[in-house]
Amino acid sequence: MKSFDLVVVGGGPGGYVAGIRAAQLGMSVAVVEAEDLGGVCLNWGCIPTKALLKSAELIDKIKQADKYGITVSNYSFDLDKIVQRSRQVASNLNQGISHLLKKNNISVISGTATLLGNGKLSIAATASSKNKASDKVQAKHIIIATGANPRSIPGLEPDGKFIWSARDAMTPKNLPKSLLVMGAGAIGMEFASFYNSLGVKVTVVEALNYVLPVEDEEISNFAAKAFTKRGIDIKLDTKVLKIERHKGGLTVHLNSGQNSADADQQLKVECMISAVGVVGNTQSLGLENTAIELENSFIKVDQWQATHEANVYAIGDVAGAPCLAHKASHEGIICVEKIHGLEHVHPLSKDLIPGCTYGSPQVASVGLTENKALAAGHTLKVGRFPLSASGMAVASGDTEGLIKTIFDADTGELLGAHLIGADVTELIQGFVVAKNMETTEQELMDTVFAHPSISEAMHESVLDAYTRAIHI
Repeated sequence: MKSFDLVVVGGGPGGYVAGIRAAQLGMSVAVVEAEDLGGVCLNWGCIPTKALLKSAELIDKIKQADKYGITVSNYSFDLDKIVQRSRQVASNLNQGISHLLKKNNISVISGTATLLGNGKLSIAATASSKNKASDKVQAKHIIIATGANPRSIPGLEPDGKFIWSARDAMTPKNLPKSLLVMGAGAIGMEFASFYNSLGVKVTVVEALNYVLPVEDEEISNFAAKAFTKRGIDIKLDTKVLKIERHKGGLTVHLNSGQNSADADQQLKVECMISAVGVVGNTQSLGLENTAIELENSFIKVDQWQATHEANVYAIGDVAGAPCLAHKASHEGIICVEKIHGLEHVHPLSKDLIPGCTYGSPQVASVGLTENKALAAGHTLKVGRFPLSASGMAVASGDTEGLIKTIFDADTGELLGAHLIGADVTELIQGFVVAKNMETTEQELMDTVFAHPSISEAMHESVLDAYTRAIHI
């Protein structure tokens, strides 16, 4: 039986990063992965969807070429090539992860791990495994980083034809004329944006009252108007009751909270995408052999990612929301450094985790929303700056957007920042760094921002919170 200082179960953005950091600290490490290194994020999530959205962005720019003084007489796109590029991007990065693990002398074990208790794991071979027999390993420490899977609603399970999973939506064989997206969170709105850009009639159904419901209400409302302006039909406070399959697609029965309980709206579409959240991947892990506890399908952990089982930890999506790759990676590093006994290790504050939604327009945020800041008892100063007043945004032709900043009126602490518009997923990191350094409003106002740049709108938003904005 092979022994390691650390065995990481799952080779996604949390698992492989934890493994590399442990190896840097001199630990012997094995990473167990049942499918592809890089996990869902790299292979079937974050990365390939952004490749698809880049193609959609170019299509949108071509449609607007005339306003830039460029004439495009005819244009077309090849769906197969768009999908192939996305898959190739994922494949290239997958190989990069394999190289990084090899470079750090990390053993990669193909298979499915089951915890046996007392630091022992059984590794069962999978169809793609190089090893064709089950094996056992011993570990001083175990990190579970198995991620999450899309939540499935009874009667609305993906079938690959009429009801698509995220994987189906990333690899379409043909482009539907009409599409229903169930769920207006980040994943749902990214797919809605992508297919809308490709000319599909898209309808989004959301049970709550807002698109992107985790975002600031003002930004959510701004986003809903922007998506509607693009031609996406958004139905809020609406649930899918049932579906009927027929030769041409689906008849979807909807119920709006504004109507009576038995109200039945019918919508005919070729197919639908289910994007209604995720559940933790804890099946077949052997948790029954341990003291590990679950809460709403996710593993319960403390601030250092420790479970109720000694020397067993959980990071990333399987350890609960927010289910974001960068959160998983950071948790992995914190967990490993705490295991190794490094000084000055700090637990992760969820207020410092940025959230991003890609598409058109992009949305990005960090910290408290205005409503949550008020609920927490803060007296607020709130600044807003529209991108329509930004010289660089006007020059670029990307004027649809808003930068919103929220400060504690008594201390000047930056409580939250909420952005919508072109490339705001890159801008948000400025506010993330500011919050991490506990920056005050004065330091942000004293910072010199390059001109011309979209980032100047960040500065103006801060100034506006203190009635000092120059350009509005």
